[in-house]
Amino acid sequence: MPRTPAMPRINVIIPAYNEEKSIAKVIAAIPDGLADDIVVVNNNSSDQTAASSQAAGATVLQQPVSGYGNACLAGIAYVAAKPAATRPDIIVFLDGDYSDYPEEMPRLLHPILEGEADFVIGSRALGKRQYGAMLPQQLFGNWLATTLLRLFYNASFTDLGPFRAIRLDTLLALDMRDRTYGWTVEMQAKAAKHGIRYTEVPVNYRKRIGFSKISGTVKGTLSAGYKIIFTIFKYM
Repeated sequence: MPRTPAMPRINVIIPAYNEEKSIAKVIAAIPDGLADDIVVVNNNSSDQTAASSQAAGATVLQQPVSGYGNACLAGIAYVAAKPAATRPDIIVFLDGDYSDYPEEMPRLLHPILEGEADFVIGSRALGKRQYGAMLPQQLFGNWLATTLLRLFYNASFTDLGPFRAIRLDTLLALDMRDRTYGWTVEMQAKAAKHGIRYTEVPVNYRKRIGFSKISGTVKGTLSAGYKIIFTIFKYM
């Protein structure tokens, strides 16, 4: 998808915690010229994530308060405050561990650019996953969460995938609040509740570089699972 002057402005937000080994690969894999700004939100990393991101050409923000949602909110506040001439029309969220395929971004953007949707989830359930890329607890958690969204919100999601695109005005209207593990499901629950036009597209998924901060520990898995279920019932 070559960038044209008529194309809406696109910004990418990448929450990153200790991703110095992967972040440059993620940034390099974003199609050339597609994003007007690549924003890495350094979320209290203890390694060289910030320096690696800056060297790779990204805008680096510092969010010292831990939490995936905190990092995303910091990125949103930054792009939303831009002057009208540079304010983005579309935001793409992408993980910094190289588990997603940034080169598939045009696939994610297509429904929005064609006027078919305002919010697009990259579904790992519909795409191809490298063996072992998602642990059993992640697969079960995704199944449970999407089942609850279907039962209580009549929403036809198959994944809570972090690789997603949304129009900025739509995102701001959702009034996102969660600061930790409930971020992705909050966005999906609110989109369903408020009748936002959404769709899913298949995306591929591979083993991350490094160690999962959530699914890689029992505490992280339990905390994330609780917060996701709590968030689904909170916005009913």
